[in-house]
Amino acid sequence: MNELLKQSGCEREDLRQTMQDCFIYRNPGSSRLVKKPDDRMNIRNARPEDLMNMQHCNLLCLPENYQMKYYFYHGLSWPQLSYIAEDENGKIVGYVLAKMEEDPDDVPHGHITSLAVKRSHRRLGLAQKLMDQASRAMIENFNAKYVSLHVRKRYCWHVVSLVLISEVEPKYYADGEDAYAMKRDLAHMADELRKPGVRVSGQEAPSGQSPSGSGDQERENERDSGGESKELSEVSEATESTDVKDSSSDSQ
Repeated sequence: MNELLKQSGCEREDLRQTMQDCFIYRNPGSSRLVKKPDDRMNIRNARPEDLMNMQHCNLLCLPENYQMKYYFYHGLSWPQLSYIAEDENGKIVGYVLAKMEEDPDDVPHGHITSLAVKRSHRRLGLAQKLMDQASRAMIENFNAKYVSLHVRKRYCWHVVSLVLISEVEPKYYADGEDAYAMKRDLAHMADELRKPGVRVSGQEAPSGQSPSGSGDQERENERDSGGESKELSEVSEATESTDVKDSSSDSQ
């Protein structure tokens, strides 16, 4: 009997350690078990050699998929705007594919073409971080005023605090589902980047000047604050399902 009790205690301890190793904990204010943020995760500018793995991540995560030429189109036209998230082993677990809209009659603005995080690394705030990095790069390199994205109607309620809904596009997706065309105003982020002492692209912004830097340089990773954990997890869950319709007509 004592041996059984000892064995049971060991099993409970093993389970507790396993949960800790998997970064599982109960999010304050929520009954759901989520993963703790992992400081070993790295978010960096996407490189040409990352494009095939980005496509693989897209195939795993989203129903809307693209030919490889569409990834090259983004990578060659706007190399500063796409980012990947990689784990401690350098394996890509998420990405954002972004571009600038080329309408000369409109104010400068970007577009999130695709944003995905593998299921094993969701609820870590990675989608929010990826979108923030792409948005910063749009401001720094192209003076973007806002960024647009399309979200399936079923996920829209997750991101109402992040962006404004401009219109509904009926049957936007290949499966016939409607999409909300949404916009994220970048004015507040631009103001934050202009503040003295804000670190951008590894350099300290001079006082009174707008910060600038190359999107090819790595930016400092930001840590989530405890007060933002719920909002970030909701946003990431929704934006991980953000995709666009077939890209064949857009890439002409």
